[in-house]
Amino acid sequence: MLWIKALHIVMVASWFAGLFYLPRIFVNLAMVSPESLAEFERLLLMARKLLRFTTLLAVPAIGLGLVLWLYYGIGLAPGNAWMHAKLALVGLTLAYHGYCAKLLRQFTAQQNRRSHIWYRWFNEAPVILMLVIVVLVVVKPF
Repeated sequence: MLWIKALHIVMVASWFAGLFYLPRIFVNLAMVSPESLAEFERLLLMARKLLRFTTLLAVPAIGLGLVLWLYYGIGLAPGNAWMHAKLALVGLTLAYHGYCAKLLRQFTAQQNRRSHIWYRWFNEAPVILMLVIVVLVVVKPF
């Protein structure tokens, strides 16, 4: 079980690293001047590759988490409300990931309507999600 847990932690940390950086690319895309087509295309390529890589990391992170939860029973005992909260936040993280994919499609179609400032704030969401998830798992406050 410890190998599964270690791999889960590595995959989750790597997945979140991608979610931390992808919106930073969106900040730069939102700041590119219209005449800088080469810069815009380069940033789009970086964002596409990072989203693909981040998605490939999310799959084993979720899979290993499910193994820990359903096979090894972590968080299944009665009174483990922290696990329900954690699973809800993992769901929000998956929704955030999916929304990043939608935003990338909008950039690709030249349909971005948000400012670089909005993306700077949007970039803070995964930091807060990871912080609360880690506290729930380690501290188990309820």
